[in-house]
Amino acid sequence: INFFLIFFILLVIGQPAKSKRPKEPGENKIKPVNKKVKPKTPKMKERESADSSLKSQSILTQVMDKGHFQKLAATLSLSAGQSVELRCKGSNVTWNYPSYLDTFKDSRLSIKQLDRYSQLILANSTAADTGEYSCWLQPCNGNKCRKDETKAGSTYIFFTDKEELFVPTPSYFEIVYLNPDKPAVIPCRVTTPSAKVTLHREFPAEEIETDGTDIIYDAKKGFVFQHPTSDHKGIVYCKAESQGAPQISIKYHLLYVEVPKGPPSATIAASSSRATLGDRVHVICTVLGEPDVDVIFRWQYPGQESEKPVITQNFWRLINRGIGHTTRISKSILLVEDFEAIDTGNYICIAQNLQGETTVATKVELK
Repeated sequence: INFFLIFFILLVIGQPAKSKRPKEPGENKIKPVNKKVKPKTPKMKERESADSSLKSQSILTQVMDKGHFQKLAATLSLSAGQSVELRCKGSNVTWNYPSYLDTFKDSRLSIKQLDRYSQLILANSTAADTGEYSCWLQPCNGNKCRKDETKAGSTYIFFTDKEELFVPTPSYFEIVYLNPDKPAVIPCRVTTPSAKVTLHREFPAEEIETDGTDIIYDAKKGFVFQHPTSDHKGIVYCKAESQGAPQISIKYHLLYVEVPKGPPSATIAASSSRATLGDRVHVICTVLGEPDVDVIFRWQYPGQESEKPVITQNFWRLINRGIGHTTRISKSILLVEDFEAIDTGNYICIAQNLQGETTVATKVELK
């Protein structure tokens, strides 16, 4: 019996060894699953392409203590007074940061481009440094460079300060234009994202309700009027509270604007259509337009080819056209000090804005 039992056991144990050859095709199909690299590589690529935000955030990091690095989220809160060091991977990196740092050429800000990354250091931060910090790669081909949207990083940094709940501004009074076809922003941004902020009208004294639909509050922007109307015009201010006495922002003058879109509406007039030799002649080009839209003036005049010297002066001011409507009047003046024969002819003004340009002309003759 033992002999047959041993023979049976050997027969069963030997079966898999004999059956390896017939199962080899099936085993070949299973083997690639065990090799983790091949099947997971395309899945990883698909995930990266589907989530470009993860890809973009990966190039911007914050340098922590002892050489540690931290990937940045959409927002970051630091205490005012701290220094911050950001790094952006790439050999040709462009940075964006609060514009006032450039305006005042602040020495606290330092940017260096190294071989593999660009370094931004902001020392002794203040509440005014609160804002967006972003970077992107700028590949160049010869003299032409472009922004690589797929390789970019961005974070909004709050530099919290109990004494400065609102981000400081260089002025104590700002004008905000209310345009009926685009949102308007009252930019009372805070340094502490958890602060409770309310909007108030100066006269009549009242709090303006923030309904979350037509008027919303964004700590990174301020109060946003989604659909401005003439009823919103007036002087307003913001109030913030955060574990202490409430603080008041600067005042904002809301001006309602209703000017047709399009190229400048220009007119031209000369001080006289007929001049004598030696006269002082001036030609004025006038444009009425939106308060926040700049107008660029160019002139063509008879003495231009002979390089006759003329004086040009540009200026603008706001005017009230009634019912709370505000318009910007822009003017360019061309002055001929000593009128000569070569100054007779057509004076052409070309006024240009973002929507296009308008050409107007007038003629000045010799008496």
